[in-house]
Amino acid sequence: QVQLVESGGGLVQPGGSLRLSCAASGFTFRVYPMTWYRQALGKERELVATITSTGDSTNYLDSVKGRFTISRDNGKNTVYLQMNSLKPEDTAVYYCSVRTARRYWGQGTQVTVSS
Repeated sequence: QVQLVESGGGLVQPGGSLRLSCAASGFTFRVYPMTWYRQALGKERELVATITSTGDSTNYLDSVKGRFTISRDNGKNTVYLQMNSLKPEDTAVYYCSVRTARRYWGQGTQVTVSS
């Protein structure tokens, strides 16, 4: 079965950096686009970044452009989200996701940006 396991979240000061990882299994990782979402407390889940199956194209939420970078390693079945210049408004639970026959979600990893 499809499994997505996120890691790398934590508490960071404003202006700091974190790198999230999502280890995938149970499907042919290299053929599917991958997406990071986030959900802040009391808010709807929003799409943060998407990467194509080959990694040759990416798209970002406007508010993270220039600060976040999505990447993937198809040899390791892993997708990453490098987050730089973090702001308090980036505080959320971050999820990786894939749509195969249906959309699957990981369990999420908490990112808290606070001084």
